[in-house]
Amino acid sequence: MGLLQVSVIFLLSLTTMTLAEPPGCKIRITDRGLEMLKTETKRFVEEELSNITMPEMRGEEGRFQYTIKDVKITELNLTSDLRFQPDVGLLFEVQNSSITLNFQRRILYWLFYDEGAINASAEGVNIFTVLHLTKDQEGRLKISNVTCDASIAKMRARFSGTLGRVYDLIGAFLTTGMRFLLNKQICPALNHAALVLVNQLLETIPVRTEVDSYVGIDYSLLSDPVVTETSLDMDFRGMFYNLKNENEVLVNYAMNPIVREYDRMIYLALSEFFFDSGLFSYFKGGLQKQLLLDSFQMPKDLEMLLRTTYLGTIMMLNPALMEHPLSLELEVTSPPRSTIKTSGANVAVSCNVKVLVLPPGKPAVQLSSMTMVRTTVSMKGKRLAIHLDLRRFKIYSNQSALESLALIPLQGPLKTMLQISVVPLINNYIKRGVQIPLPDGIDFIEEVVEYHNGYIIVGANLHFRTGLREIIERKLRVSAQIQSHAHILKYRAIKGGFKREVLTFQQKHDVH
Repeated sequence: MGLLQVSVIFLLSLTTMTLAEPPGCKIRITDRGLEMLKTETKRFVEEELSNITMPEMRGEEGRFQYTIKDVKITELNLTSDLRFQPDVGLLFEVQNSSITLNFQRRILYWLFYDEGAINASAEGVNIFTVLHLTKDQEGRLKISNVTCDASIAKMRARFSGTLGRVYDLIGAFLTTGMRFLLNKQICPALNHAALVLVNQLLETIPVRTEVDSYVGIDYSLLSDPVVTETSLDMDFRGMFYNLKNENEVLVNYAMNPIVREYDRMIYLALSEFFFDSGLFSYFKGGLQKQLLLDSFQMPKDLEMLLRTTYLGTIMMLNPALMEHPLSLELEVTSPPRSTIKTSGANVAVSCNVKVLVLPPGKPAVQLSSMTMVRTTVSMKGKRLAIHLDLRRFKIYSNQSALESLALIPLQGPLKTMLQISVVPLINNYIKRGVQIPLPDGIDFIEEVVEYHNGYIIVGANLHFRTGLREIIERKLRVSAQIQSHAHILKYRAIKGGFKREVLTFQQKHDVH
């Protein structure tokens, strides 16, 4: 019985593993990448702590009456570290650091009244913050929780003025209260920075977005990120879809990309499914028809070669057709498929080519139907902007093997025509590329592409175009503009609806 249970559990686990959707796109951020983020993270935390506001303090100590207000942090000297927290997310730690403050005092002692500024310093500042990284319902990376613990070892205040010696008597009392208040403000400030502001930054990562008027791309996470001591691994769906029918998608049977490297800051792995889903979606969206329609113009020398090749066929049909122009019609018959090997990446395209005679005022006369197979293009792109280059080309006839032999002279001119007209148009269309799932303001630099069987890996370093604070503030401004525009549209819609109701009422009751 026990053996049977073990067998059933094994089969169920095997079935679950089999049914798990493999990623079309995978990203690994290494500890080298995290090293680059340390400076930006420290600067961001210092800016957040500098904005801490503290309430006014009032109280009495013997014959002293005091008021402390306008507390401002003037300087932070933080010794910080940022590293991966295995199975959780990120750990930001500050040790043995200091914070300098300035505040206004107002003190009454017997009949003496005094006010002025006081400089204080918090020493032995320690902060331990863990960011829990998860996948939300939309498949977006987010910080779901923050664990924070902060402590201040001691607080010192430097008093000046005629009553400086007197203030020293109550200095310990004041600094104890200041230390308590400051300590209470640190974790809430960091919680807000992570759960609100950093999550705003993560919202700039595309999840499901339009690429152009034909297709969109789905970068939703398939599972929670996997965090180890040296890396953060994320599995994305990495699937294109047709905007006209978003449910008509390609099933992912490709292999799961395997990233073993840690030398660079970031690694982007793309499987054959990533490219195949794009080719499939563009095919279903009809892009290839539009490109062929826009680009296909037959050169005169090719027309002469076709006329010579099909001279016997034309004479047998009707000698009078010799005087009329010839035409070629190209049709992609099935979604192109990609193949990625260690030697490079190729795309196979199958097309039907119809040779037609065009008598004026009469329907076209079909001379022959050919099939172009194994049109191979190499993909050379360090990002997701891909360049195509026509390499191998072959045509054969659907009617007879003899005619296939007769078509051999056409292969060279047809290939040249495709290289001159169709391929440049496709390259011009796809040169815009596809945004990869990274936040705004972060770019790939020094990319290196490696080809593996079934997938490619792009290793790169990272570069901040601007600071975290600037990226988040820009995102907040854009969000505010969108909300403002939405409110205006809503107001106009309500106002327009009210006008229509008034007009309907007037027409119904004949009111003018």
